[in-house]
Parts: sequence; C-alpha cells; structure tokens
Amino acid sequence: QVQLVESGGGLAQPGGSLRLSCAASGSIFRIDDMGWYRQAPGKERELVAMTTSGTSTNYADSVKGRFTISRDDAENTVYLQMNSLKPEDTAVYYCYAQILAAVFPGKRYLEVWGPGTLVTVSS
Repeated sequence: QVQLVESGGGLAQPGGSLRLSCAASGSIFRIDDMGWYRQAPGKERELVAMTTSGTSTNYADSVKGRFTISRDDAENTVYLQMNSLKPEDTAVYYCYAQILAAVFPGKRYLEVWGPGTLVTVSS
C-alpha cells in the first residue's frame, strides 16, 4: 500500500506564485524518481519536473527558470515551487513517484500517481 497526496493548488494571479507539495506514505523502502506532471483540458498529460534519488533534475522547457523542484527524502515529500505563473500553467498537477515498495515476500518497484491538484492562473 503506497499513496501520494498532493496539496497547495488553487488560484493565482498571472505573475504570482504557488508551492505544491506531495507526500508519499505506505510500505516504502526507497523512492527513486519523484516529480510532477500536469494535464490541461483537451491536452495530453505532460512532464513538468522530475527528480531522482541521485539528485538529478529535469524540467519541461516551458517551465525552466520559473519552477523549481525539490525533495525532502526524510519526509518522502517532493515540492514544486512555481513562480512567474502564466495562464497557460493552468492544469491539474499530478504527483508521480517510482517507489521500491515492501511487498511480501520481498520488494518491487511501483509507479504511483496522486489524485491531482488543480492550479488555476487567471486575473
């Protein structure tokens, strides 16, 4: 049993900021990849930012220089600091994690998604 729960979504003005959080819980042995996707109405889900346990990160070109991803491994939590928000950032943001889970009688990798949190950027 592994779950992801996002928080921090809401309404922001263009040029404003929001900070998203995603906390993982359950039978977690280790989290490898962890990050964020988003999906706007009528569009495909796209990668926003991703980080690995090796501390490498990657960002979508559309958010580079504006968004920052970070992790607190002790708390199994990933954050997305979103600055200089634009209307085109409006989407449901989904947390994603590749987790080495404790599954009897051993361990296996799981790909887990959160339920999503809505970010709306509008004046």
